Amino acid sequence: MKMTKEAKRQRVHHRVRKIVHGTPERPRLSVYRSNSQIYVQAIDDSAGTTLASASSIEKEFKSNAKGSNVAGAKMVGTHIAQRLLDKGITTAVFDRGGYRYHGRVKALAEAAREAGLKI
Repeated sequence: MKMTKEAKRQRVHHRVRKIVHGTPERPRLSVYRSNSQIYVQAIDDSAGTTLASASSIEKEFKSNAKGSNVAGAKMVGTHIAQRLLDKGITTAVFDRGGYRYHGRVKALAEAAREAGLKI
């Protein structure tokens, strides 16, 4: 039986999650992308809490860019970096969620780096 694309992504994501772990000082940036939106959360795995989040469905993104393109992903990356820097968090570990480091996922990570977050 052939695995679906989503099942393969989930398998990779679970394999990576065994290794990648977020702390309060260095949270895990978890990315989820759908066909039309992109979401990112900064997660403290030791406490099981979300420290900050950003997504392309927020109000300020509605007029500027879509979440289904690279420009929208860059805006989300700069927003999450700014929110973490405002809380005094300067480093994070990147969890690509089983997606290839390409396109929107790569644009989000690079925009967060350019905004001053160390990944």
